Amino acid sequence: MKALILAGGAGTRLRPITHTRAKQLVPVANKPILFYGLEAIADAGIKQVGIVVGDTADEVMAAVGDGSDWGLAVTYLPQEAPLGLAHAVLIARDFLGDDDFVMYLGDNLLKQSLKDFVERFEANRQRALSPTLDGGDEHGPCAQILLKAVPDPHRFGVAELGADGSVIRLLEKPAEPPSNLALVGVYLFDARIHEAVAAIEPSARGELEITDAIQWLVDRGLRVRTEVLDGWWIDTGKLTPLLEANRLILEILERCVEGEVDEESDLDGRVVIAPGARIVRSRIRGPVIVGRDTTVIDSFIGPFSAVGARCVIEHSEVEHSVVLDDCRVVRAGRLEDSLLGHHVEVTRSERRPRATRLMVGDHGTIDLQ
Repeated sequence: MKALILAGGAGTRLRPITHTRAKQLVPVANKPILFYGLEAIADAGIKQVGIVVGDTADEVMAAVGDGSDWGLAVTYLPQEAPLGLAHAVLIARDFLGDDDFVMYLGDNLLKQSLKDFVERFEANRQRALSPTLDGGDEHGPCAQILLKAVPDPHRFGVAELGADGSVIRLLEKPAEPPSNLALVGVYLFDARIHEAVAAIEPSARGELEITDAIQWLVDRGLRVRTEVLDGWWIDTGKLTPLLEANRLILEILERCVEGEVDEESDLDGRVVIAPGARIVRSRIRGPVIVGRDTTVIDSFIGPFSAVGARCVIEHSEVEHSVVLDDCRVVRAGRLEDSLLGHHVEVTRSERRPRATRLMVGDHGTIDLQ
């Protein structure tokens, strides 16, 4: 089993943050989104990983390296343009060979264990190959897709299932969805997918759609196994889902205080204070994570906030927000539901008692009048 991670998208829905960095490297709970996927793949026992990269290839390669930090061997696969998920499979043909593989979208987060998903796919394939067990066709399932009921299925690939749970149709971002079951950004395939991606034509939006490739398999009578996700799944490509992902990850934090907290400060609940951080005359109400060498003075950091490394938060309130490394938030009043890029400075000339909602790219300076 190999893994194919897609990390080549432009991240247009997260601009201006993604004008200066890969969307897969935007942190959630102070860890790049892509790293959660790498951890899940390593936990599933997979060692060989291909990462499809685009315009932000240099940044992704610098962050991940050779993969040894996760016990992985990483191969980088350049994609000249984001031409669809099936196109990513097409250009990865030599790397994948005839091995089974998991395809994982690098900007997705999900609660369910990838290890369990992989093990069930392999178990079904082994059952089919066993002469003593009834496993359907001689090769078992050629693909396994993960589905999630969503309120806005027109934004995703959507599956229509038969009464027995089998796949009838797959549609990419349909105007009139046949169901509310969206395809989660994790797929498992055997080598038969390569014939499918080579056979399909680009869609109306000019991309080779993975839904069309899977439909090609279904139309030829091959078995595509489905599972419906119980836990949460977040596509972090926009601000609101990213903040929601940050909240969900922070929910499972374990309290750990390694930085310096003075006697006039109050830590409440699940709070992580990284080494080198200083909390001075402030209240931190968890779940919250405060990064290395960050200073919080005369401030309040409220629930579901992640503050990166080397920041200064002074005479301000921050709640349900993500603040990336090297930011200064000084006399800014109250920030809510905000995402601040690296090296952002937010100040207020005259303090006013109202909340502010911001999404600011790297190196921005905001003076709140």
